[in-house]
Order: sequence, then C-alpha cells, then structure tokens
Amino acid sequence: MPPAARTPAAVAAAVAAAPVATDEPAAARQTTVSLASLLTKLQTYLPEADLQKVRDAYRFADAAHLGQYRASGEPYISHPVAVAELCADWKLDTQAIMAALLHDTAEDKGITQAELVEHFGGTVADLVDGLTKLDKLQFSSREENQSESFRKMLLAMARDIRVILVKLADRLHNMRTLGAMVATKRTRIARETMDIYAPIAHRLGLNQIYRELQDLGFAYSYPNRYAVLSLAVLAARGNRRGLVEKILAAARAAMAEAGIEAQLYGREKTLYSIYRKMRTKHLSFAHIQDIFGFRVIVPEVLDCYRTLGVLHGLYKPMPGKFQDYIAIPKANGYQSLHTTLIGPNGNPIEFQIRTEAMHRIAESGVAAHWLYKTPGDKPGPEQLQANAWVQSLLDIQSENRDWSDFLETVKVDLAPDAVYVFTPKSRILALPRGATPVDFAYAIHTTLGDQTVAARVNNELVPLRTELHSGDVVEIITAPSSRPNPNWLGFVRTGRARSKIRHALKTAQQSESVELGRRLLVSALRHEHLELAALDDAVWDKLLRWTGFKSRDELFADIGLGKRVAEILAKRVVSLVSPQDALSAPLLDTIERLQTGAGNGTPSTLQLDGSEGMSVRYATCCRPIPGDAIIGYLGKGEGLMVHQQDCEIARRVFQKDPDRWIDLSWAAECTRPFETGLSVIVENSKGVLARVATVISEQDSDIAHVTMDDDARQATTELRFVILVRDRKHLADVLRALRRLKFVVRATRAKSRGSHAAAAGN
Repeated sequence: MPPAARTPAAVAAAVAAAPVATDEPAAARQTTVSLASLLTKLQTYLPEADLQKVRDAYRFADAAHLGQYRASGEPYISHPVAVAELCADWKLDTQAIMAALLHDTAEDKGITQAELVEHFGGTVADLVDGLTKLDKLQFSSREENQSESFRKMLLAMARDIRVILVKLADRLHNMRTLGAMVATKRTRIARETMDIYAPIAHRLGLNQIYRELQDLGFAYSYPNRYAVLSLAVLAARGNRRGLVEKILAAARAAMAEAGIEAQLYGREKTLYSIYRKMRTKHLSFAHIQDIFGFRVIVPEVLDCYRTLGVLHGLYKPMPGKFQDYIAIPKANGYQSLHTTLIGPNGNPIEFQIRTEAMHRIAESGVAAHWLYKTPGDKPGPEQLQANAWVQSLLDIQSENRDWSDFLETVKVDLAPDAVYVFTPKSRILALPRGATPVDFAYAIHTTLGDQTVAARVNNELVPLRTELHSGDVVEIITAPSSRPNPNWLGFVRTGRARSKIRHALKTAQQSESVELGRRLLVSALRHEHLELAALDDAVWDKLLRWTGFKSRDELFADIGLGKRVAEILAKRVVSLVSPQDALSAPLLDTIERLQTGAGNGTPSTLQLDGSEGMSVRYATCCRPIPGDAIIGYLGKGEGLMVHQQDCEIARRVFQKDPDRWIDLSWAAECTRPFETGLSVIVENSKGVLARVATVISEQDSDIAHVTMDDDARQATTELRFVILVRDRKHLADVLRALRRLKFVVRATRAKSRGSHAAAAGN
C-alpha cells in the first residue's frame, strides 16, 4: 500500500531542507535519486538560472514523494526524474522539464493548483493540471474515467502541446518499467497504450516513441507471442547478417559511383510490425521475407530522386511498391521515398530515402520544433498540423458528450493508415483508410458535409458509401435544403464526420421535437377548452416548476419525444388556472369562446403534412399515406410513430399501452410524397421488371426499393415495390396503370412482410 498523501504544509516545510542530489551513491541516502544525468543533458541548452528552477522543482517533488515507492521498490522520485530526462532528450524548455518533475505531485500527493502557481508560476501549474487524471472523481466505469481523463488532457493539449509530450514521456517510462506490476494491470495498461498513446505518438510524428510504445505494448499484451517471435527474429538475424552487409556494400558502391553523398543503414523492423503483417496477411514467420529494411539519408531533395534511380538500377523494383511521401507528405508531416526492391536472393527489401531534415521530422515529429529551433523560429508545418489535429479533436469532444462514443471516435481518428485524395482544385487531403465521400465533405467544411447529396469520384457519380483510394479526385454535389442522413453513421470513417452528423441530427431532432411537442400540447389543451397562446406567464411559471424544466422549449421537446404525455400536462394546466377568479382576462375570454362554440366547435386532432422531420416517423408495417385513417404512438424518447388505424401491429401495441396513443389527421395539403408498398404479380417473361418500373415512373412515382422472387421456373413472379406517392388517389392511378399491362396478373397495395413486432416504437 502506498503511504498516505502528505499534507501541503508538510511538503512545504520539507522543501527547504531537501538537498539536491547529483551523483551521490544510493547507499548514502536511499530516497535520493541522482539528477546528474538530467543536469548534464540540460546544460547543453539551458542557462544556469533555468537549471536552478529545475533544481527547485526537483526539491519540491522529492519532498512531496518522500516515503513513496514504486512497485519495483525504487523511490518514487526516480520516475519523475526519468520522465524529465526523456523530455530533455527533446530539448523541451524549462517549464516543461519542471512540469515533468512535478507531474504526479497533484495526482498522488494532494498538492493544490494554488501551491504550484505560488511556487512555480501559472504555466507550470497548468501543464501539471493537464497531466493530472480524474481519479478523485466518481465514474461508473474505468472506461468512463479513461475517456474523461483523456478529454481533460485534450483540452490542455489545445492550450499547450507540451502537455502531450510530457504525457508520452511519462507513459514511455511507465511502459519500460511495467514488469513490476501485477499481470492484470500490465495487460490493461499495455492495451491502453496500444489503443491510445502509441497512435497519438504516431499522429504527432514521434516515430521513435511510437515504435517503442508499440513493441512494449505488444510484449505485455501478448507475452507468449512476443517471446516466440523474438526468438525467431534472433535466429533470422544471424542467418541474414551476411545478406544485409552484402546489400549495404553494393548500395554504397553504387552511390559512390553516382557521386551521391549518402548515409546508409540497415535496420530491423519492430516485432510488432512483423506480427501485424503476419496477422493481416495470414502468413507464418517463415514467409515474412522483409524483416530488414534500409534507410538512405542524403543532403538535398533532388538527391532523394537520384538515389531512387540508382537503387532501381541496382535491383529490380517490385510493381506497385513505391510511395512518394515527399511530394505528398503524411498527415503527421512525415516525408520520404519508399520503394521495395527484389534483392540478391529474390527476397523483397525496402528502402526509405530522405534528407537529414526529413529524418529529424520523421523521428521526432512535433518535438523537432524544440530539438532544432533557434531564437525567433516560427512553428514548422508539423507543429501546425499537430495543432490543427488537436483542434479537430476539440471539435469532436465538444459535440460528443457520450464517453464511449468519444473514445471510439478518437481511436478511429488515430488509425495510422491513410489514403490521400484530391479536391477538384488539386488540394490534397489525408483521410483514414476506408473513408468515404461523406468523410471527405466534412473534412473540407461542416456545411459542405451537411448539404451533401451526391459525389463524383474521378468524374463518375458514385454512391456516398463508396470507399476512397489514394489518388482519387473527389467532387461533392450539394443542395442547400439537404441535411445529414442517419444512415451515414453506418459507413463514415472519420471521427469528425461522425460527430458532425450526430450533432446535426441531434440539433434537428431537438428543434423538430419542440415543434411537435408544442402542437401536441395545443391539441391537448383544446380538448380541455383552452388555448396555449392565452396562458399567461404566471401559469407557465407554475407549470415549469411542477415539471422541473427551465424553459418552455425543454418542456415541448420532452412532449415531442414522448417522455411526457400532453393530455396529463393539459389537465395540470386546468388545475393551475382554477378557480376562475384567478384567471387572466385573455384566458377567461378563450375558455368562454371555446365553451360556447365560438371557436372550432370540436376539439382538434394533430394534423400532419410531412414537414415534421425526424420527430415524426411513419411505420413500415403499414406505411400510411394521406387519405388513410391514422393514429399515433408516442414512444418514450422516440417521438411520434404514425400507423394506419386498422394496422394489426398498432392494435396489438394499443392493447398493451393505450395511454400513449393520440388521434391524428392529414393536413389539406402535404409537403412531400410518402412511401407505400406494392405487390405486383406478373407472368414470368423477359423484361417485365423494366416495363413495370417504367409504368410506375410514367405515373410520376419514384421507386424507393424493389425485391422479387428468385425462382425463374414458376409461371408467375411477385414483384414487391416501395414507391413514393402523394396520396391514396395517386396510388390508385399507379395501380390502374399497372393493371392495364397484359402480363400483370394482380397489382395491389401491400404491407411489409414479417412480424415487425417493434414497429410501433421503431
């Protein structure tokens, strides 16, 4: 059990007395951890005044963690010092180093934000706060805690990218020392690392950390597989050492002959990348030929392409195995030429060709800004891309409050595989593999995505669910009146598109539910001989207090979603406006007019015209259309479901839940066509489907769906259509036209097949 958190006063008292360790032996003071290595790194780029601030931060952290030990038995302060050393490798500034030393003081030892501000300033305190998890709050599950802690870190990242750099250094050291943990905790932390932190490192271009986090995560998630694979690679390393040296010697000789200054390295691929290739391609280790790769670093960009030509002259390139990430960089700023060649023994060998500057960005990504900056340097492209990515995650989290959806969305957005597509004006966009034109539209602009109706890929119209590939030119066709389709959520790939669609649907449903709820309450009040418009503020205040809502719109939305019954609220209003001597003059006039027949005479039903949006849906079990007698079911939180009055499904649900049904009627004019079913039995002959479809079209009706029997041996076939009609008269016109066809045996209106037992609430 770790010791109890020390009080802030005790920490403050101990700070002054705490000595700064340099190179004291461990035996001299068991709780002292050497700062010598850290100070040696910092002396190369920080002035003495800043080194003193680091020493002060160390004293404070050492006092706070005094008596606290890691699972390995080491003094806890060894962890913050190791994290600070990793940050020093990136040459992060003084404030980031101090935050690294202090990052666990608030979370583990109860040091307050105010104390950190007092001792080290607001910036360091904010960095530490951004690194502090939300363990002290109550969550329903570990996953919810993880998601909310990530949200908090995300907000801090948006203010200062150093937060995630310190966090990644923290996670890397924890992974390097994970062996001291119990097995269940090792596995959980390793999976979290592979799901979240390794992909973040990749997204920020921190490839060295990305590879190490992946390999460590693989080792602790699947220890047996890791052990077997590491032994296999060790054996292969000995067998292929001569081959690697032979390829390097031949490549160096070819470079020298071409007059190209080049640094060549042979490198072994990570165990996890080999394992992932075995899984995705269903190969055994014996069939993985390219466990070694080669890197060529040259002075200039032009030399990269000259080197490519030299290597292609030395070994034959494999078709389709060349990527130019110099002309089209990856989303994290990575640039290189990748080519796979057929080596001396017929094995594939991969070469990566880049300049020194590209190599720095490839290995350090966003951290290269600190590694190689000079005074007055502006942020590089990798820094700007990282900031843009963090901002996009902020947009997602602001529109997606559900913790599980948010975390899944982020995981998808962090997927390392990408495709590169073009706008019609040749702008390049990087999207996750599997992205669709809808993802593309939302990547450009939210309004473009919301108004998407169709797409052209390489000048051809394609379905919106079409998967995009690198090199595609995508054009989005829009309509100002269009809005997102809920079905899009079934195929979009990017977190941005998913969150924007959900946000738009939720907003639209909210506004439509408010309008539906208002109309339902108007109808219910008229049954009680009252008018909604005549209710004064005093009555509204009482009603809102009774229901617990802050505004009328919230109350209307709850009614529209079926969470409250309008008739019950109407009766409550009647009780609130009694006795009559307490009624306002307008309300008295309304009651008197309606009760004496000066108004509409009879209580009105709710009228539908098709413009209600998502708050009103039409049951697929009976597909009501204008002219049908209709009734509505208010499912809890589901809005209004409209059925025909003689629908069997509706009758069964009515018997179970009669209080949630309301009378409905059609408006004199409807704003759109409605779906209905057709059953057309035809003689089996060539071209009948096309002829039937033509007749339906000639009657100004669109076909939404069609199915048919697949037994061509029968004399007749049933064609089942879902078509769009304006009303019952329009449907009758379509049926008459079909019955005139000689090969049509019977044409009737049809209901959906199957039991649809949930239709009342679907």
